[in-house]
Amino acid sequence: MNLNDLVLPDTPACGGALEVAARYHTPSLLNHSIRAYLWAAAYARAHDIAFDAELLYVSAMLHDIGLAAEFDSHTVGYEEAGGHVAWAFCAGAGWPEDRRRRASEVIIRHMWDEVPVEEDPEGHLLELSTAMDISGRGTDELPAGLRDEVLARHPRLEIAKEFAACVTDQGARKPASLAAGFVRSGIAERIARNPLDA
Repeated sequence: MNLNDLVLPDTPACGGALEVAARYHTPSLLNHSIRAYLWAAAYARAHDIAFDAELLYVSAMLHDIGLAAEFDSHTVGYEEAGGHVAWAFCAGAGWPEDRRRRASEVIIRHMWDEVPVEEDPEGHLLELSTAMDISGRGTDELPAGLRDEVLARHPRLEIAKEFAACVTDQGARKPASLAAGFVRSGIAERIARNPLDA
């Protein structure tokens, strides 16, 4: 499997989501969002998981938008804030209400410990792929050649340092959030040990 084998959806909503991510994210977080989609698509291909490519792509581009200062909420976790941004974005893209809700769900669920694939394939894939990219969990399930190709095209830059700082800040300001739970469980140490940064 190589990068050319992966489906990259080309729809107005996908183009818009990429534009929003590029406007509000640092280069490191933008590349992380792109890699999250690519790892998810690769995992799905390897495990014969059918998924909605447009829904997954839009969700991947917007899944960390709640970390951007412009969308950071003082009342809810960043994944919930991102879910609200996605709902509004998808409404503007003309998606029906059920599809807007799905984008919001996928983004919120990417922070869960596990998302059942039979109930939510896109949520399952985004939870897996973001864990791969941030903490390195399950990266051995991706072909080494594909990993190298994706990292060359979309390098990690300062994602380990930036994300550790973001999640630590979120946890300190929102002690009841999922981010705070990740901090207490040692996310910074897992990020530092990510084999993708070796």
